[in-house]
Amino acid sequence: MELLVGLVTGIIWGYIFQRARIVRFEKHAGLLTLTDLTVLKFLLSGVVVGAIGIQLLTTLGLAPYHLKPTHVAANFVGGVIYGLGWAFLGYCPGTMPGAVGEGSFDALFGILGGLLGAMAYAHTYPFWKKTLLGIGAYGKVSLPMLLHLPPLLVAVVFAGLLLAFIVFLEKMGW
Repeated sequence: MELLVGLVTGIIWGYIFQRARIVRFEKHAGLLTLTDLTVLKFLLSGVVVGAIGIQLLTTLGLAPYHLKPTHVAANFVGGVIYGLGWAFLGYCPGTMPGAVGEGSFDALFGILGGLLGAMAYAHTYPFWKKTLLGIGAYGKVSLPMLLHLPPLLVAVVFAGLLLAFIVFLEKMGW
């Protein structure tokens, strides 16, 4: 059942991505050159929905919350690799399947690169665990834990700030 729900939500997301035109290379190039922030506004909107949605589901007991440990150095290196791949290819991992579906077969190189990178990471995991994952390892921490505030309150305030930023970008014509 979970696989079916995942498949259906993936198809819905793909449709939304395609309709919003964020699967197109030009939109990502526009974001990276700060001339078209459509992708940024779309992603931030997803964070708003996710922040509130996850907290609502966990608060109501409808979904478990699995907090992942924080590894500062590994997160930084992974973020740099992710950003470089996005900049070189012109697609983020979430939009590549949609781009392929639209006939942009250059995105296949990104999908292949992501799969090869994941395989390389899995096969070298013991090395990373001994080295990079140990730098800045803070365990399972979250913003609500650090602020000593209810998670739903932090999610609502965070979402409100993001929404204000999105509205600001819209009013500025970005």
